[in-house]
Amino acid sequence: MRRISLFAILCLACLSEVWACTNFMAGRLATTDGNIYISYAADSYSLYGFLHYSAAADYAEGAVRKIVDWDTGRPLGEIPQVSHTYSVVGNMNEHQLAIGETTWGGREELYGDSGIDYGSLIYIALERCRTAREAIECMTSLASEYGYASEGESFTIADTREVWILELIGKGKSEKGAVWVATRIPDDCISAHANQARITTIDFSDKRHENWMWSDDVVSFARERGYYDGKDRDFSFSDTYNPLDFSGTYICESRVWSFFRHFAAMDEYLDYVMGKSSKRMPLYIKPDRKVSLQDMQHCMRDQYEGTPLDITEGIAAGPWHTKLRYGSLSFKVDSVTYWYERPTATQQTGWSFVAQIRPYVPDHIGGIFWFGVDDAATSLYMPMYCRMSAVPECLREGNGDLYTYSSTSAFWAFNTVANFAYSKYSDMRVDIAKLQNEWESYFTSAVAATDMAVSQMPDADARAYLTRFSCSQAESATASWRRLFEYLMVKYLDGQVRKEDANGFVRNEYGNPVGPNRKPFPEDFLRTIAPHTAHE
Repeated sequence: MRRISLFAILCLACLSEVWACTNFMAGRLATTDGNIYISYAADSYSLYGFLHYSAAADYAEGAVRKIVDWDTGRPLGEIPQVSHTYSVVGNMNEHQLAIGETTWGGREELYGDSGIDYGSLIYIALERCRTAREAIECMTSLASEYGYASEGESFTIADTREVWILELIGKGKSEKGAVWVATRIPDDCISAHANQARITTIDFSDKRHENWMWSDDVVSFARERGYYDGKDRDFSFSDTYNPLDFSGTYICESRVWSFFRHFAAMDEYLDYVMGKSSKRMPLYIKPDRKVSLQDMQHCMRDQYEGTPLDITEGIAAGPWHTKLRYGSLSFKVDSVTYWYERPTATQQTGWSFVAQIRPYVPDHIGGIFWFGVDDAATSLYMPMYCRMSAVPECLREGNGDLYTYSSTSAFWAFNTVANFAYSKYSDMRVDIAKLQNEWESYFTSAVAATDMAVSQMPDADARAYLTRFSCSQAESATASWRRLFEYLMVKYLDGQVRKEDANGFVRNEYGNPVGPNRKPFPEDFLRTIAPHTAHE
């Protein structure tokens, strides 16, 4: 690895990045169809939503792979390339290995600034590995050999048999390497992480590493640094390297709690996520009912609805129950720090996915990378087969960016709908949900038909068919969202609601538009503003 000059990590200026992402996971015996599911929301105000793709390739001896920091684009050096790499669609490769992550930061003195960053570790592993265990070995070995150039991370790593969580943090700028722990999630359980390290005690008796793996110095390094002085059996990775504080529970663990609550009774942990109790949630739970693909997509759209944390309720949500909060996650008034809720579905999402890992389909069909751009609550998960060999134009890297609007980009089409909807959120969400349901119902039958169509095809023919299918679905869905914006613009023009019937917007007997329904503010909001409004 070519070393680079030290680069200051401006972590305090980027607190919104620290609490940026969410991962959910479900083992194969915990799901309705025997598939494995993992999800990931890549949340950042500086992320543009496009679908990553790298083709399988062969390399000559002596070839190198460049390392570029995923967040900033900063060159970090290069490492030797392997002789063959696998094709990768998004965060899923052709062998159905899928990886997600959430950043938790941890002890600032352990942040690295040279070596390999967390994003590069993900994509290198996807290019080189077939299984979760191979990926864990690859990622930790690379961090040990070349150094780790990021903050503390939790990674979700899943293949056709297993789901693992890997938690890892560097050793600081002056020492190369990382300390880490990985644990397998039981097949009949679900788990999650959301910007807070969640692995506590480690089963060091698992010498065969059936369910646990760890760095040799995971405890001794903590002792050397003065973080821990107890017995190995009592050592907690999370409490040592990422101690909990109010934000860790209220902003981060609350998203885990909200995922769990859809499948099991979790009221006993409400005080914990509200910052009023130290009783931690388990790392994983066995759900009371089986988890479906639709459940995973629904949970990615979660905004704490129906709970005390519901971000669409309260005075900050305004009369139309918007989720938008301006500024940072916290603010100060009279020296007191206040915090907004931080749901799974958030406006700054660049892209998100639900990876459907399917052990029971032929290898030449593979899994499905359900991909969406922008806020998951107003977006759509589109089926991208992991063995496709091209990216649709609407999701292509370089088709627009955060500073360049593109009329053919899915990111801008979905953002146009979402940003308009925030102005009258409670009403427009109904219209958006209707279209989401229509498309997702169609996708269910379309995917089944596609699986059947390619089941007997040779590999090359199947790849071509799956590529055409995935690209056409993305383009059609994106076009549908452009039409949705046109509909919403007309219906809610100037804050009113145009009258509709079975034939569309209502016109009078002469064909001219009629007046709108001038829907007033809800009564609770009228009572709030009444004391500040002129009256007779």
